[in-house]
Amino acid sequence: MILSSYVARRFLRMLLMIAAIFGAILFLIDIVEQIRRFSDEDIGLAGAAKLSALNITASFYSILPLVVVLAGISMFISMSRSSELVAIRASGRSGIRIVAAPAVTAALTGVLAVAILNPMVAATTKRYDDAVTNLRSDGGQTVSLGESNVWLRQALRDDKEGAGQVVIRATRASPDATTLYDATFMVFAADRGPTRRIDASEARLTRGAWQLTGVKEWPLTDPNPEATARTTGTMELPTDLTAARIRDSFGRPEAIPIWKMPQFIRGLERAGFSAQRHKVWFQMELALPLLMAAMVAIAAAFTMRHMRGRKMGMLVLGAFGCGIGLFFLRNLAQVLGDNGDIPPVLAGWTPPLVALLFALGALLRLEDG
Repeated sequence: MILSSYVARRFLRMLLMIAAIFGAILFLIDIVEQIRRFSDEDIGLAGAAKLSALNITASFYSILPLVVVLAGISMFISMSRSSELVAIRASGRSGIRIVAAPAVTAALTGVLAVAILNPMVAATTKRYDDAVTNLRSDGGQTVSLGESNVWLRQALRDDKEGAGQVVIRATRASPDATTLYDATFMVFAADRGPTRRIDASEARLTRGAWQLTGVKEWPLTDPNPEATARTTGTMELPTDLTAARIRDSFGRPEAIPIWKMPQFIRGLERAGFSAQRHKVWFQMELALPLLMAAMVAIAAAFTMRHMRGRKMGMLVLGAFGCGIGLFFLRNLAQVLGDNGDIPPVLAGWTPPLVALLFALGALLRLEDG
């Protein structure tokens, strides 16, 4: 138990050190990128640092498995050079038991990352998006879900009414986000407040416009809107929205805390949208502790031996290459899951489980010959 605690502490110290180094590098790179991106807004160094602090949490969270494999490589190399691994084996401790301590530590770190860091990433991602929207000040668009409705907001540039906003409510939408049912459009002028209300039984999104059918329109600027309301079969309302932009408003699962993800998925499906991407992301987040343990096992399979000279360099390169390979295999599984080619559970759990089994097989072969 004392030996396992010692190895776990060594791994945790290495993990924190490498995480701090990568965090500092990401922060500096992102500051430069924010200054370049918002050079016209003249945000200054302090503004760029604030945006970077909000933005790098998502970037750091995404590379956390690679940080773990680097920490595992560094720890095992350090213990090999100091002959600690030889001494541990001489005491009768098997290689699998040596790996168990850092692997469990990595898995527990993954649990904490999912439980604590994931909601932090969701909050900072939302604040970053809001800050970018405020800087650009172009109206933009917003999509959200109510208990039984879909809400959208878009900018409106009409020749008659000038610039304004349109708030859209619909009872449900098609899975491809191109059709809204039982939709209400509230048109707001920039300086006059609400000017029109339009109800439509169906609103179909086309290139640059909403095609409305079953339309009733109320001019809200009149004293008696109902008396002057008119009913038409079809109407066209300009829009800068596209189906891709609507889906992308829902398409950032990392902006939703994992604790709220099941409820959000149910809301998406109730509104008629496809929740496939969010289901895949949810399963991948649940599998993150297993992925972290697999990264440690991969590092151990290559570097938990007595190494010298060129052989050490090749083994370190092989361990890091396998870690990157697992990282991209996980991303490939995510793409396949998002497209519906494989079930979300398979997309989330198969890559880390297969990698862990292969790494344990390699360790057993290394120990028993």
